[in-house]
Amino acid sequence: MLILALDTSSIVASVALMDEEKLIGEYIINHEKTHSQKLMPLIEALLTDCEHKLEEVDVIAVAEGPGSFTGLRIGVATAKGLAHGLDKPVVGISTLDGLAFNMPYCEGLICPILDARRNQVYTAVYKWEDGMLNRIFEPVAVSIEALTEQLKQRPEKVVFLGDGVKANEGFLREHLGSRVLLATQSAVMQRASSIAELALQKAKDGKLDSFYGLIPEYLRKSEAERQYEEKMKRCDQSGGANDSIHE
Repeated sequence: MLILALDTSSIVASVALMDEEKLIGEYIINHEKTHSQKLMPLIEALLTDCEHKLEEVDVIAVAEGPGSFTGLRIGVATAKGLAHGLDKPVVGISTLDGLAFNMPYCEGLICPILDARRNQVYTAVYKWEDGMLNRIFEPVAVSIEALTEQLKQRPEKVVFLGDGVKANEGFLREHLGSRVLLATQSAVMQRASSIAELALQKAKDGKLDSFYGLIPEYLRKSEAERQYEEKMKRCDQSGGANDSIHE
């Protein structure tokens, strides 16, 4: 079974090709080009260098979120387009699950944190138990203060990774002290190989989807949606005030 995996949930663009025996190839670019500029060339280069054709791919896997709204839309749309054109199944994998999987069999807790803006982070908490990566806390968008309070309830050391680490490192060390561990540079950001391996596990269990049902998992509404709702709320309030005057 040949898996093509994509992750564009942050500034990092990553693609990987994996089968049941090995990771065949992976490209990661953490640079300023937009995903719309670099994703398809990365896929084409990876397949060419690994001497595989797109038609040979059995499953398309993609990081479905949370993360950058624009990045997720590009990644999911690309996965859906490829799956539709090739008539292949897809597997959506949580970005946070993929990040946690970057830290195989480590002791203690694993806590990916992604910058969600508006003083929040996207996060979840994981732990390896009996060779399995288990979620301790489900994915949410919360303040770093709320996350820290949750982590204070447990005694383990915590490995942090993701693009929200740098901005929050000082606060985490202040409140969690020596329990804070930071992932290495090679593991701190998203990797499509982790998405591929998690997708391979799902595919073996028969947990495949059609491209019709694949949608990004944002965890919260976009800024545009929030602004629209606030605008409509103000319009409703204004209309209600006018009605009461006329009455």
